[in-house]
Amino acid sequence: MDKVQLVVLGLSASPASNSAYALILKEVDGNRRLPIIIGAFEAQAIALEMEGVVPPRPMTHDLLKNVVDSFGSNLSEIYVNELREGTFYAKLIFDDGDLEIDARPSDAIALAVRYNAPIYVKSEILDETGLIPQGEEPGIDESDEDAYLRNQKQQQVDKHRPRTKAELLQTQLEKAVKDENYEKAAQLRDELRKILESS
Repeated sequence: MDKVQLVVLGLSASPASNSAYALILKEVDGNRRLPIIIGAFEAQAIALEMEGVVPPRPMTHDLLKNVVDSFGSNLSEIYVNELREGTFYAKLIFDDGDLEIDARPSDAIALAVRYNAPIYVKSEILDETGLIPQGEEPGIDESDEDAYLRNQKQQQVDKHRPRTKAELLQTQLEKAVKDENYEKAAQLRDELRKILESS
C-alpha cells in the first residue's frame, strides 16, 4: 500500500460556506495540494495549536491527547485512507501500528499537530484529488526566499485592494473566534449572513 506524506500548508475560509474552512495539505516531496473542507471548530483547533496558542482550559482535542497520554499510548501517524462519495476518511494509528481507530480527517489532523505526528494519504487518493497550483510545474520547488517575496508582494496588493463589507466582517469574525470572544463572533456571523443572503 503506497502512502504519500503530507504537511499542513494552511487554512482558508471556504467560499462555499461561511462556516467551513479549507484545510490545505501539501505533499512533502512534491507540489500537489490536497484540500479538505472542515468545520470551523476543527479549523480553530488546528490553527490554535499551529500558532502555539494555549487556551485557558483544554479544548476537546487537547483533552483527547491528555487521555491518550494518560494510558501511556502514543499517536504514531495519521492516514487518510479512503475517499467515498466526496468524503475523506482517516485512521489514527497508535504505537507503530498496534492500534488503529477510524476518525474524521479534521479531528485526526487536529491531533497530529498536537503530537507532531506525520500525516499520510493513500497515493491513489492524492492522484485522484491532488491539485498543482498554477505556475508550479511538477518537480520544481519554489525557494523559501521566492515564496517570502511573493507573499510580501501579495500582501502589498491586498493592502491596497478595496475590500467589501463582507470581507471586512469575515476578518473581524475570524479575529473574534481566535480571541474566544464568542458573543461578538455570533453577532458578526449574523451580520455577515444577512449581507450574503441579500446579495
